[in-house]
Amino acid sequence: MLENLSATLKQSRDFVLLSTYTSFNAALWQSGIYNPNLFLMDIDNADFLENLPAFVDIFPEAIILGTMSEWDARTAYKAQKMGVTGCIIKPFKAQEVLDSIQLYEQRGKSKPSQIITFFSPKGRSGRTTLAALLALEVAKKSKESVALIDADLQFGDLPIFFDLEPRRTVVDAVHDVKLLTPLSFAPYFHEITENLYLLSSPDRPEYAELVDANGLVEVIRMAGHIFRYLFIDLPAGFNPLSIAVSNFANTNFVVAMINTGLEVLHMKRSLDLLRSGENRKENHCPIFTRVNPCNGEQKAKLEEQLGFPVTAIFPNEYNLVSVANSGRILYGLPHDTLMMKTINKLSEEIIAEKL
Repeated sequence: MLENLSATLKQSRDFVLLSTYTSFNAALWQSGIYNPNLFLMDIDNADFLENLPAFVDIFPEAIILGTMSEWDARTAYKAQKMGVTGCIIKPFKAQEVLDSIQLYEQRGKSKPSQIITFFSPKGRSGRTTLAALLALEVAKKSKESVALIDADLQFGDLPIFFDLEPRRTVVDAVHDVKLLTPLSFAPYFHEITENLYLLSSPDRPEYAELVDANGLVEVIRMAGHIFRYLFIDLPAGFNPLSIAVSNFANTNFVVAMINTGLEVLHMKRSLDLLRSGENRKENHCPIFTRVNPCNGEQKAKLEEQLGFPVTAIFPNEYNLVSVANSGRILYGLPHDTLMMKTINKLSEEIIAEKL
């Protein structure tokens, strides 16, 4: 395999192959004389995988691609956590190496993705609008790759928000994920704008039954190697899919719209159920929409009723919601509103990994 891959790179005008090694120590201490800017490292080899941090420390500016004989999500995640730029399946062609480098450089920092879910006890809470607006702001501010996954399988609205008709949906992704690698999976996401992509909900409500919780988690796991941030819009109410994805995520935004006065009770019940799972307490972020008056005093009142810190409150802004529902969210947002100022603050906290 080493000879095969070496020959592939030598035949390409895009690469200068400086040296090859079969041991970790030789690669670490001898390759420095060449000042390499790319390592292709066999992470099927446990010795190389465990010593990845040493390469990252000594060659901080170099691209490190972990090579695997077949896709293994757990090994890829471990390598990513240790600082590898990304992973590629061997044997490969020279163009695949170039494409992988481009994909992973566009992704952003060489560290695991932030996975954020948006859940609401009941519908019409503003959950989807919040997910879309935050994704837009994080993509713009971070300059890293962001994906929206519409997991509201029966009645997802994100394609409508962005006036899109994607060719592939989450149904296709779940069906194909075991046959894919990050490089072949990336085209399943529809580009919305610079650094922002969408994996659409199914075309028809009855297709929702084709998506199971384990399959969706595997899709999210692989998407994490392509995108630095994942925003997942979940269906309203608890079901096996929303619970599984919430348990897998780093952060859960729980959204409720103040209307009848029972929303605080619904929020409390939701937090109790989420906190009984595997996630830590601080991973759940309560958010209330249509709060009037929308001020610090009202937020403190909600926190007292809830017995839990409230991450953010939003006023009722008909103009902004109207823009989102009409498919003009990319072009007609009123940025000087209280809602958008709160969105901006939340996006900065997400990028700073404070949420």
